[in-house]
Amino acid sequence: MSLTPDDVKRIARLARIEIDDTEAQAAQGQLNTIFELIAAMQAVDTRDIAPMAHAQEVHQRLRDDVVTESDRHAAFQAVAPAVENGLYLVPKVIE
Repeated sequence: MSLTPDDVKRIARLARIEIDDTEAQAAQGQLNTIFELIAAMQAVDTRDIAPMAHAQEVHQRLRDDVVTESDRHAAFQAVAPAVENGLYLVPKVIE
């Protein structure tokens, strides 16, 4: 895919970017280079390549899922202004 100067000006107008002819020529060259790189990457045969989750062989160190804090639910609700059925009651803010 190759962009023309008119394409670049149209894209700039849609993006609400003010661009003159010199800037459009520079942007056209940069965008066409990007599109050429994308086309080269899409031309590579990747059918037998397994997808990777990360570019390096990284393994996440996991710890045992154990409770480290005591249950302080009752202590927190004891100092709350209003509690009902284990839930905090708050004033109505939307009418």
